[in-house]
Amino acid sequence: MNYPNGQRKIIPVQKSSSNQENKIFSNRGMTLEEDINITNKFYLDTDQAVIHKKPTPVQIVKVNYPSRSAAVITEAYYKQASTTDYNGLYRGKYVDFEAKETRNKTRFPLSNIHDHQISHMQSVVDHGGVCFMIIRFAAYDETYFLEAEKLFSYWNDKLKGGKKSISYETIKKDSYIIPFQYQTRVDYLAIIDKLYF
Repeated sequence: MNYPNGQRKIIPVQKSSSNQENKIFSNRGMTLEEDINITNKFYLDTDQAVIHKKPTPVQIVKVNYPSRSAAVITEAYYKQASTTDYNGLYRGKYVDFEAKETRNKTRFPLSNIHDHQISHMQSVVDHGGVCFMIIRFAAYDETYFLEAEKLFSYWNDKLKGGKKSISYETIKKDSYIIPFQYQTRVDYLAIIDKLYF
């Protein structure tokens, strides 16, 4: 992939054994993104909310056609930096959030977030939207709802030379745990209801 600044990033494709896959996805076999997408589809199907994953704009540069029925993209670059992962509407309010999964057991590194994402989230909050972050600690299979305003305070502390991560214990204390459910795997609307309605 080529990024907007012209740097090139090679993304290796790795084959994993079924044993490794079973270890990584031992509980539900889902990633956070898949769980959120399933949840959002349920919200849409039951007419609760309209929230979708934002596509990342990509410019395709080279395509290899090994056969008529198969095309392989061999070179592409991001047209622009993305903002957050998801947005939409719920009960007349604009909803916008970022979702991150970490394998770290003790902390969530703030390096997983970028300046432009924080700026975007701040604009959403300033305009009265509901903005937050969903963080999953894969090691514990725990998913948390962290309000954007709390995230901003950690971010600002980092900019002033403070901690470059949020400890797991702090996230447990300052966030809301989202319990796993079958149809609403990441039922963040239940938390929004508590906080905003």
